Amino acid sequence: MTLGAARQASAKLSNDQQVVASVVFKPTSESRLTQYVYDTVDPTSAKYHHYLSTTEFARKFGQSQQYVDAFKRYLNQYHVHAYAYRGRLSLKVRGTRANVNQAFHAKAGHQKGQPSRTYYQLPKKLAHQVVTVIGLNALKSKQNPTPKRTDNHAVFSMLTRKAAGSDGPDTHLKGTAFSKKYGALKFAERYQLTNLYNKGLSGQNQRIGIIAFGDIHRSDLKTYWRQAGTNTDTSRVRKIYVIDNQKKVQASMTADHVAEQSEATLDVESAGAVAPKAGIDFYTGTSVDNAVNLHTSLFTAFTQAISDNVDRQLSTSYSPHTDDLKLWEEHSATPSQYNHAFNLILEQAAAQGITVFNASGDRGPWEWSHKPLMECHGIPTSPYQVLVGGTTLPYSKVINGKRITVTKERAWGTLAGISADNLKAGAFSGGGGGFSALNPTPRYQQGVPGVNTFSAINLIKYLSDKKIYALNKHPRLITGIHEGRNLPDVAGNADERTGYATYLSCPVPAANKKAKPIIKKLWTIGGGTSYTAPQMAAANAIINSGKNIPVGFWNPQIYQFAQQADTPFNVLDDNVDNNNLYYTGQPGKLYNQATGLGTINFDKLYQKFK
Repeated sequence: MTLGAARQASAKLSNDQQVVASVVFKPTSESRLTQYVYDTVDPTSAKYHHYLSTTEFARKFGQSQQYVDAFKRYLNQYHVHAYAYRGRLSLKVRGTRANVNQAFHAKAGHQKGQPSRTYYQLPKKLAHQVVTVIGLNALKSKQNPTPKRTDNHAVFSMLTRKAAGSDGPDTHLKGTAFSKKYGALKFAERYQLTNLYNKGLSGQNQRIGIIAFGDIHRSDLKTYWRQAGTNTDTSRVRKIYVIDNQKKVQASMTADHVAEQSEATLDVESAGAVAPKAGIDFYTGTSVDNAVNLHTSLFTAFTQAISDNVDRQLSTSYSPHTDDLKLWEEHSATPSQYNHAFNLILEQAAAQGITVFNASGDRGPWEWSHKPLMECHGIPTSPYQVLVGGTTLPYSKVINGKRITVTKERAWGTLAGISADNLKAGAFSGGGGGFSALNPTPRYQQGVPGVNTFSAINLIKYLSDKKIYALNKHPRLITGIHEGRNLPDVAGNADERTGYATYLSCPVPAANKKAKPIIKKLWTIGGGTSYTAPQMAAANAIINSGKNIPVGFWNPQIYQFAQQADTPFNVLDDNVDNNNLYYTGQPGKLYNQATGLGTINFDKLYQKFK
């Protein structure tokens, strides 16, 4: 789910609101930190698998305790509380909006043709080690567009339609039968994870961190896991509220927040079913009154999870939207600064042996744009996480009166059978992919066949005069070269037409607006890389449960594995009927921007990781 991509509404700001911001510090040596991260997964290095504790990380790469203490004392003068995350790369700052802005001498500024920003100033003795400050906001309400979460009426309609219609799962199926058709075993059997189950690996002694918004009902998890015949113990799920407290967040589980509840629920249900003996740490960054913007909340949740250092795998399906600065709601850090800050904390995660997974998106390269974007912006492009793309499994079904048949697994890009109205509205789906505008091609991608070259098909066009989308009558194959961090890295089933079940009890507005909302108990079938990312994280927990040492930062390792004769990847390199609505396979090459290195044989991958 892309942050900052929904419709806008003015946030009601007041100076006495409690806000949270993050001060991000420079490491003692960024080049040495990056090299250390790569060394931890290089079998030829003396630092191979020598992961750091947060104390060791702070000693090697964090700012000094004296500097951090001086910063905290300075902020305390303004009645602003600061908490130093373990690792000493960041401070969590909390106080009233007025006090926080005063401490940072924050002022609103505006340049012609640019959105309004918040500028800040710190004492020189403190400022020289600061990368950026995230979360300051000195703008007035009318200058301060804050997105509502989504159009929830559309969410209600979608959920109800799928629950009531033929698209809902057959709940007469129980246990293994249900799981094979709609759940974890569908994923596990397709990608050879069942071979690891047969070895007794099921995520024992592992915890999975889920970074999300909103909240979840334990009863929903129990219902789903019981239906799927897996571990129903919900005590293995721990909740961590990083912005607003539990009472406030749970009170906000209303009709206005169903989208976040749905996302959070499917993440935890999916991960907990794939790795039934793993614990789950659910980090929610919800700010109920929007006093803390979504970008700040996401950064705070990630930093807390990495500081806690109890999860060897983290997953999120959220990403800031930075393609259009009008939708960039973080006021004190630019997209480039925010990206830099995220890269640093993800490098800390990698140095600690944590593998991070992120969904690549669900609209191909058309994410909130009227043209296919060559370059992708935002934290999904960080080279220090595994970016998970989407595929479609083989199927044959009648859709909108037309028989649609897919004979083999392909890149996820759904146009066949789409209704005329959905096409015009741009309601099509596909796995995210492309090139980063913010991060250069990482060393592990350099020289890999298919990286920095591309094949694409211009299937769709946008008619600006009519403000609708249409199919190109004569689509053509386009080839070329481009540079930047290529994404995704890997792919797995994400098509809603071959998707997974979710159970959700959520409030729906009553016909009488004065009446209490009706609680709907819904079984749905859905798709999206939002399912695939937590499934991948859970598969990593399965792998780690059979290893003495965590496998750590995937990417330098998997790009090496992909070039070996006994590769654990199934490359989807066809350039016919194999696209994400734009990018397609590159015949004979190991990589493409629709499905990355391809789908994974987890049995082989387990054997590759030493």
